[in-house]
Amino acid sequence: MQSGISLLVLEDNQDDFDFLKEVLAVAEDFKATIIHADSLKKALSIMDYSEVDLAIIDLWLPDSKGLDTFLTFHKHYPLIPAIILSGQRDHQLAFEAVKKGAQDYLFKGEPSMTAIVRTIRYAIERQRLTLQLIEAEQEIKELQDLLPICSYCKKIRDDEGFWNRLESYLGSRLNTRFSHGICPDCGKKHFPDIFPKIKGEISDRGDK
Repeated sequence: MQSGISLLVLEDNQDDFDFLKEVLAVAEDFKATIIHADSLKKALSIMDYSEVDLAIIDLWLPDSKGLDTFLTFHKHYPLIPAIILSGQRDHQLAFEAVKKGAQDYLFKGEPSMTAIVRTIRYAIERQRLTLQLIEAEQEIKELQDLLPICSYCKKIRDDEGFWNRLESYLGSRLNTRFSHGICPDCGKKHFPDIFPKIKGEISDRGDK
């Protein structure tokens, strides 16, 4: 499991912060750099120049109250996993916070040292796996957007594995009708004897 992680603690109660800091300091096989912010404004400012692995958030701060505290932080930094550690024992609020993206909601005074450390570790790991899943889904989408086309005849392979002429493939998907002509390069290549004459007659008529 990772060590040397960086934690941002949003807590305006100095006694609660000191307790949490002591709990984490004596936890076995757990090393963390703790950054303290006693207001939401200060926390957001810190995040602008600090690399943080996880945020521990008290919902009731001098400049923000209730679930809005988490929502504001999460809106600015949605990729940072956040655990709410609150003195308000409101199970409905806890459910809503997790529903809105919090990794967990702990009530102050209830979790043991082991539970707090375990929750932090699980939250970071879940976020890491979530980001990996998002990246994998994006890669799959990009692969799906690739259009297999023959390097020689320029036919396109459809989803069922059949090779179709370009106009047939696009016509079936875009409901597009095609008119056929010949470009100057192909005219010279395939009709070297007559194309220069045809092109000259077209030019004489003023057609482009």
